[in-house]
Amino acid sequence: MAEGKKVIKKQILPLLPLRGLTVFPYMILHFDVGRTKSIKALEEAMINNQLIFLVSQKDVQIDDPQEEDVYRVGTISRVKQLLKLPGDTIRVLVEGLSRAEITEITQTEPFIMSEVMEKISLEPVYDEVEMEAIIRKVHAVFEEYFQLSNKISPDTMVSLMAIEDPGQLADVIAANIILKQESKQEILNEFDPKARLEQLIVILSKEIEILEIEKSISARVKKQIDKNQREYYLREQLKAIQSELGDKDGITAEVEEYKEKIAKAALPEEVEKKALKEVDRLLKMPAGSAEGSVVRNYLDWILDLPWDKTTEERFDLKQAEEILDADHYGLEKVKERILEYLAIRQLAKDIKGPILCLAGPPGVGKTSIAKSIAKALNRNYVRMSLGGVRDEAEIRGHRRTYVGSMPGRIINALKQAGSKNALILLDEIDKMSSDFRGDPAAAMLEVLDAEQNYAFRDHYLEVPFDLSQILFLTTANNLDTIPRPLLDRMEVLHIPGYTEEEKVNIATKYLLPKQMEKHGLSKNNLKLDEKVIRDIINYYTREAGVRNLEREIANICRKAARILITNNQKSVTINSRNLEKYLGIKKYRYDMANEKDEVGIATGLAWTPVGGDTLFIEVNVMEGSGKVELTGHLGDVMKESARAAISYIRSKAEDLGIDKDFHKKLDIHIHVPEGATPKDGPSAGITMATALVSALSGAPVKRSVAMTGEITLRGRVLPIGGLKEKSLAAYRSGIFTIIVPMDNKKDIDEIPENVRKKIKFVLADHMDIVLKTALVEKKMKKEIYNIKNDDQIQKSSLESVRSGIESNLPAIEQ
Repeated sequence: MAEGKKVIKKQILPLLPLRGLTVFPYMILHFDVGRTKSIKALEEAMINNQLIFLVSQKDVQIDDPQEEDVYRVGTISRVKQLLKLPGDTIRVLVEGLSRAEITEITQTEPFIMSEVMEKISLEPVYDEVEMEAIIRKVHAVFEEYFQLSNKISPDTMVSLMAIEDPGQLADVIAANIILKQESKQEILNEFDPKARLEQLIVILSKEIEILEIEKSISARVKKQIDKNQREYYLREQLKAIQSELGDKDGITAEVEEYKEKIAKAALPEEVEKKALKEVDRLLKMPAGSAEGSVVRNYLDWILDLPWDKTTEERFDLKQAEEILDADHYGLEKVKERILEYLAIRQLAKDIKGPILCLAGPPGVGKTSIAKSIAKALNRNYVRMSLGGVRDEAEIRGHRRTYVGSMPGRIINALKQAGSKNALILLDEIDKMSSDFRGDPAAAMLEVLDAEQNYAFRDHYLEVPFDLSQILFLTTANNLDTIPRPLLDRMEVLHIPGYTEEEKVNIATKYLLPKQMEKHGLSKNNLKLDEKVIRDIINYYTREAGVRNLEREIANICRKAARILITNNQKSVTINSRNLEKYLGIKKYRYDMANEKDEVGIATGLAWTPVGGDTLFIEVNVMEGSGKVELTGHLGDVMKESARAAISYIRSKAEDLGIDKDFHKKLDIHIHVPEGATPKDGPSAGITMATALVSALSGAPVKRSVAMTGEITLRGRVLPIGGLKEKSLAAYRSGIFTIIVPMDNKKDIDEIPENVRKKIKFVLADHMDIVLKTALVEKKMKKEIYNIKNDDQIQKSSLESVRSGIESNLPAIEQ
């Protein structure tokens, strides 16, 4: 081709470096892009005209190629399609348009932009005879290459022969033959079509020579393989003859080894029969069969399970109690239940293992006490987390028809335990979920049923395993998310949040010594008293458990260790005055009692997942038309309590010294401060009623009185939960008189003795007692206090009022 008229076209395009890949014009291919710069270059191309400059890297190992790391000539391509793959990878389909050369890199971040020069021949002049000869030669050489390679489809060959443009022919052939990247780049670097074709003839001729040598080598290798196959066939025949003669080499020896293991394993009759059947299958399988590895894996699982292995259980109640007390402070109900189980085991040896559920907030020691129970009973311990499990097969296992099948978690835990009387902790059983693969909670029904689990069948094993001697412990934060049938299988032991006194003892006896040892400190290095522990509990943590308490103690130990080393001190003393220096400003505060008796403000007590707290309820009354407004982020239950209190007051308005038409003349606004915190629960009814009566009658509420209980339309006081935590909250806030429902009298015994001695508990089964105790007498109508002369109060209510007051006379006199 003689030199014709050429146009030099320059454009700025995003550059995408390719590893081990060369793209030619007229070539359509896809590849994966994972580097951040490359992805951003693709995004830039899609935003503009879908054009991108593809150029090969010189070294594929370089992750962030620079200008000197890529070839100068590449291909201007159009992005046809993008597909996002998992793992931040994009699969891109491109079409090569024309070759171009880099003239300048204009940008390197956040992706590479380059100015490329494209040489376009507008009027090429050919020597037709010479070009025809070159094209024929290319066709002949490529056809010979096609016959030898067997890697190009006939359709591709036909389409190549139909191409008339010399440049396109050279590029399409180069794209379809297997060459080293350097050879392909040499072809791409050539802008002249005639020179490319001549270069291609040389490369193809060399490749034909190599392919002929490969063909010769392949023939020799095939001949050797045929010989080896013949020898393999003869060896297999020899094995069969040896087997007939009783020779125990090969597979026979493995089968005999399995039979010996089965005989020693003392398997149950059904299991042994199944295992021997699998051994016979293994014997009949051809060597190297894929099914053989499946059978071997199955037999190994059968032989690894503890069919008859047990640990000697500890029945010494005193020793078990010492171990439990040494590891955990409090948790009396849990310890008592375990000791009861041990006592029964001595009387009835064949008792089935109970299924206990330790329910309570995070950080109260549910998981750690399971380990202590295993230690006290001398049982092997295995923890199995169920959080996020949503596949039934994770519990029951996969059937062996599936590729890669394996037993479920229960069988896996037994193998890990190594004994059939282990303690298995099913942690976070309330966090299981379900999807299209089945409901794992339904699979747990058999596992946690003492009447069924003596013959638990895993889908993988297909033989029964006795789980009745296993002591199953489960943990849960919220029982509401556990399906009712599954919850019915378990004996629930509630572990409430720790009180301040319990946290102080836990920190002093367990957490502080543990962290001091962990940080290389001793009592001589770090000195802090019980007051510091109480300040950490009250002002730096707000939780039911002790996890954050331990973290704060560890924080102090770290800072103390640094001070000891940096300042070369012998000891560090921490007290209430310098505690903020180590832990920063106080994170929490507790609402203290009001400084004076106020109208329309009553103090309630609330239970939270991290303990008890005080709850101030404020009521304002204004002239209006009887509107009632409730604010403070209240839940539906508290809103209903407020409405019930208003209805009760309307029915008793005359006795309470309140205008009976107040609901028509006054607007009432009930507010619970700290509106950002959601509040709900059936224990604020009497508090709201007291605040309403105070606001409507003008009688102040005693600042030293707190209360908890729900109200009915008739004024009855209903029982509540969480009295222990609520009483401690009142104690912290400086309140020493608490009104509680009569039915909660039994719960007072659970409150720590030191707190119980300082708090006066007024038992109330009717609002009359609540109002008499909570409101200042001078503002109230006489009938409320002269209960004996009030004919409107029924005799039964009178007796309950009298008993409620009299039962608290010693406390009130204090």
